[in-house]
Amino acid sequence: MAKQKKKEEKKYDSRIMRVADKLERMRIEKGFTSYENFAIEYGISRMQYWRMEKGTNFTFESLLKILDAHKISLGEFFKDIE
Repeated sequence: MAKQKKKEEKKYDSRIMRVADKLERMRIEKGFTSYENFAIEYGISRMQYWRMEKGTNFTFESLLKILDAHKISLGEFFKDIE
């Protein structure tokens, strides 16, 4: 009988998850219930944006695109994230 390998659940840095949660809240506050519609509206790859909201993949360039869509600065975005 072959041994089954336990699938390790990847643990994400809590700071990344706070950023991801904030991105999702901002999108919803802007009136977008779908991440796909938000991404399409602002010319962001749907998969990239989904990954960012899930905390699985961040590029600084993509974060800047999202902040531009919300018309906020890096300082404003990070002011309440410790």
